[in-house]
Order: sequence, then C-alpha cells, then structure tokens
Amino acid sequence: MKTWSEMRAFPLAIRLLLVNQLGVNIGFYLLIPYLATHLGEDLGMSAAVVGIVLGVRNLSQQGLFILGGSAADRLGARGVIIAGCALRTVGFALFALGDGLPVLLAASILSGLAGALFNPAVRAYLAAEAGDRKAEAFALFNIFATTGALVGPLIGSALLLVDFRASALTAAAIFALLTAAQAAVLPAREVPASKGSVLGDWREVLANRAFLAFSLAMVGMFTMENQLYLLLPDGARRATGWDGAAGIVFLVGTLANLTLQMRITRSLKERGTRARWVAAGLALMGVAFVPPMAVAGMSAGGGTGRAALGLVPVLAGALLLYVGVMVAQPFVMELIPEFGRAELTGTYFGIFYVVSGIAAAVGNTVVGWAMDAGAHGGAAWLPWACCLAFGLLSAAGVGWLHRLRALPVRAVAVTA
Repeated sequence: MKTWSEMRAFPLAIRLLLVNQLGVNIGFYLLIPYLATHLGEDLGMSAAVVGIVLGVRNLSQQGLFILGGSAADRLGARGVIIAGCALRTVGFALFALGDGLPVLLAASILSGLAGALFNPAVRAYLAAEAGDRKAEAFALFNIFATTGALVGPLIGSALLLVDFRASALTAAAIFALLTAAQAAVLPAREVPASKGSVLGDWREVLANRAFLAFSLAMVGMFTMENQLYLLLPDGARRATGWDGAAGIVFLVGTLANLTLQMRITRSLKERGTRARWVAAGLALMGVAFVPPMAVAGMSAGGGTGRAALGLVPVLAGALLLYVGVMVAQPFVMELIPEFGRAELTGTYFGIFYVVSGIAAAVGNTVVGWAMDAGAHGGAAWLPWACCLAFGLLSAAGVGWLHRLRALPVRAVAVTA
C-alpha cells in the first residue's frame, strides 16, 4: 500500500514511466531469456551463430547508450522514449516473423538500439520530473523493474507451451501498447537550445574525471546484480537438484523489493550522505555472497529436507543482495545527473551505462572463469569469493571518492 501511495504522490508523467518500466521488463524477459534456446533447438543454429545473434543485440544496446543519451538531451526525452519503444516493437515482431539469419540479425540490432534509446532517455526524463524527490522516484522505478523481471519469465514460460512466436508477438504487442500510451499521455517538455556539438558534449562528460571514476566504481554493482541471473540461480539448482529452485530466488527478491524498497530509501535519504549509503549498499551486496559460499560444493542429495536446508543460504544471499541494491541504486541514479549540467543529463546517463556496461562485462567474464575454474579444481567457493571481492572493492572505491570530495553534495535550501 505504501508503494501505491508513494506512486500517486508523483505527477502523471512519472507514474506513466513507472508503468512503462514494468511493461518494458515484462516484454523483455518473456522473450530474451528463451531466445538462445529458440535459435539453437528450434532453428538448429550452431552455438557460434547463436552467439553472434545474441552478441549483436547486446553490442547494439551497450555500445549505443551514448547516442540515446545525447538524443534525449538534444531532441527531448519524450520523443526518444517513444521512438525506442516503437523500434523494439518492430524488432521483437521480426523475431516472430523471420527465421533467416539476416532477419534475426536485423531484429537483434533493432531491439538493441531500442534499449539504447529509451533507457537513458527514461532516466533523464524521470530525473527532470522528480525534482528533489529523485531518490524516491528511482526507488519506485526499481520496484517496477524488479516486478517486471519476475513476471516476464513466468508469462514467457507459459507462452512457450504454444511456441516461441507467441512469446515474440506478445512482447511486440506489449511494446506497441507502451508506445501508444506514451504518445497519448506523456507530456512534451521544451528542449533548451543546444550549445556546441554532440562531440563537444561527449568530450565535456568524458573530461569529468570524478564521474568516470564513479562509473568505474560501479562495476561491482552491475557485476553482482547480474549474478541474480547466473550465479545465484545456479547455486540454487546445485543446492537442491531442482531446476525450479531458481524461480524461488526471484520470488524472494521481488517480494522483498515490494515491501522494503520505499521504507529503506525514505529512512536513509535524510540520514548521512548519499555516498555513504551507496558504499554501504555495495558492501552489503558483496557480503551477500558469503552465505552461499559457505555451503558451495555440498551435495544436493538426502531428500527434500536436505535440499530445503541447502537452499536457505542461497536465499539468504539473494535477499541480502536485493537489499544491497535497494540501499545503493536509488542514490546512484540520483547522483549521476548532478555531476554536470542539467542540459546533459541524458548524456551522463548514456555514458555511465556504456562505461559501467563494459566494465561489468569484464567482471562477468571473471565470474564465469571462476565458475569454470572452481568446478574443475574442486574450489566451488571461488566465484562467490570473486563477487565478495567485487563488492568490497567497489564500496572502497566510492568511499575513496567521497573522502576526496569528488562526488556531488546534495544542495540544501537556505531560507532568509
């Protein structure tokens, strides 16, 4: 109930963007997690070709965030959001309508470009509309995104009982509805005249050393968040011997997010600096990998009771990880626009996701290597220890930037 009352306190534009993010994640997660299986098993493509199709989609999104951010600054976030959702409608529809490699590559490029457009634009619009309540707005954004990430795979699993095309067309229909809703309801805002060139904007942001250092420090947050879809589900399956155990991880996290996110953000906002809570959240995310690490490598045998007991440390770790995200993420999103001029908010978000995405890709490679090395060398604890190190190092990095006074400080209103 508190979540809904908080949502109603925001203007219509923010409420629409929150619902939009719910729909975006439902549409994305009901399709993309099953794409590799469709390409490999249904269409008979080789692992190399599957990797190319998936890689093109990811590269189109991660590499072009900077274009989406600049477009939001110069053309207006509203139009870029609508264009991004429309492009994803087309991209997901192509996954349903075509089986040839050229069509699938086009679908991957369009769906990736769509994310590169609307992701920074949505955050820039939200930051501008929320005013001094950015932390609360991004906390709600996190709730809706997490809920969509849980609901999407459930719907996708049901639609796969029909076939993959049903999933793709449903996802396309969701994005078509979102496009129409934004075009009809999302208010247009005047876009200030741009000074200088796009390249000049990029140079200005990239010259902000404090911002770049902060973006790199966030490698831990993105790497650890990604383990909600890799390491933790794998740990749950190994602990129980049951493939469905991964779903319990997402369920626990979503319920915790719905009940705790707004309470956490409201209670922390006026207590201490934002950097303090970002560092604390990152450290908590790292510590979250300790309980599963303590039981890594143990056998799943022994019946239902033994499996349930084996699942407890994994769920405890997942809960701590979600809480760490709830502590840190709203304040991370609140900080980013304050590193520079308001006219470059979209560019700052775009470059933040490019830098952090590349760094997190390296981090995920390290975790993947640790999983393989641990499995072959009898050191099942190794990937969990890597994630613990990522969390503590990222927390230390943010703490160091704070001690250097390199991070933006929240302005305090002064009355006469």
